[in-house]
Amino acid sequence: MLRRPVASVLTLGCKLNLADSESIAARLGAAGYDVVDAICEADAVVVNTCSVTHAADRKSRRLIRAARRLSPAAPVAVTGCYPRSAGEEAVEALGADFVAGTTEDEHARLIARLTAVAPASPALEPAPAPRLRTRAFVKAQEGCNDVCAFCIVPRTRGREVSRSIDDVARDVTAAHTRGAREVVLTGTQLGAWGRDLPDPLTPRDLIAGVLARTEIPRLRFSSLQPQDITPELVALWDDPRLMPHFHLALQSGADPVLARMRRRYDTAAYRDALARIRAAVPDAAVTTDVIAGFPGETGEDFAATLALCEEAAFARIHAFPYSPRARTAAATMPDQVPIEVRKERMTRLLDLANDLAAAFRARFAGDVRPVLWERQQTTPEGRRWHGLTDNYLSAYAESDDDLAGRITPAVLGEPVADGLDARLGSAA
Repeated sequence: MLRRPVASVLTLGCKLNLADSESIAARLGAAGYDVVDAICEADAVVVNTCSVTHAADRKSRRLIRAARRLSPAAPVAVTGCYPRSAGEEAVEALGADFVAGTTEDEHARLIARLTAVAPASPALEPAPAPRLRTRAFVKAQEGCNDVCAFCIVPRTRGREVSRSIDDVARDVTAAHTRGAREVVLTGTQLGAWGRDLPDPLTPRDLIAGVLARTEIPRLRFSSLQPQDITPELVALWDDPRLMPHFHLALQSGADPVLARMRRRYDTAAYRDALARIRAAVPDAAVTTDVIAGFPGETGEDFAATLALCEEAAFARIHAFPYSPRARTAAATMPDQVPIEVRKERMTRLLDLANDLAAAFRARFAGDVRPVLWERQQTTPEGRRWHGLTDNYLSAYAESDDDLAGRITPAVLGEPVADGLDARLGSAA
């Protein structure tokens, strides 16, 4: 009896990597593979790596070695940012048979090489497109032309390239057809979408175009910067299909640090962007990125960052200690903050992040919000359904029904785990 070959697609890193991996999985399925996203003894393995920090580099190396060890006879292909930062020879030394970058053309060539050495049986039809989980990630843009002093991503992702609205909308519709109820539009620098096109456009055009061309019930836009938050943009959030969630990168709450980072905004511009969001979408979750211990950051600078985070009342903070990256300007800056100080500031930042997240959750206790139910999870209270509200809160509810992929109203209750207890239905 013929056995359909198995391909394992393993992913580290950001939402853009998740979008790339979903695209790679679909291509492998079309080549005849059953695709899984777990480490296993597979007939072909793709490792999609990250290199944003030294910790990400270590995780990428470990995952490549694990793939090689668990699938000794299978071709192992490595893509993502790590090959661009470490070099192709270093990746091959870890056990990779094939190495590629991050573009769609490179991924197509990678899959052609995989199928050439580990081909699916010619007697088998292409594998049915796998049903997606409740959410899917669709790439709208690749690359970054900014030169932030701490960031290696422009070297690993290349120059800015925008996909057309029609291409993005086609992928959103395909994801919806395969079962996704929510799509997250993602990119390296989403605020730059459209400025490289022959007739330049803006992220507002992209969002409006995708909403007009698709029927996806929920659309989420993954990341913007303060200069991207225009009145015309936030006006789009009158459409209930557009989720009230903005990821607005901060990095530091001190203007001298932002200037050394080469960010294209200051704290006044950041506050203005926040004010526009709060006025137009009052219940929106605003999440952010913050770096602790950037070179030259003083105690006063860090205190200003904590103060701005508290003022902003972020729903979630992605906190990072500064990590020097070779070939970036920050790596050679004077006044490097000692590691012990970075760790201490990171601890304080995480403590504040936890307090702010708890306060944001508590604000919505008793409210009724739409929840996209994803899967059952084990919590201290037992096995319960987990889902996400429109404004990015985790909700947990008891139900004997299969809720996966359903969007229902739910009454939010007391804090539980990292979210809120919930009851299906509207308030009494």
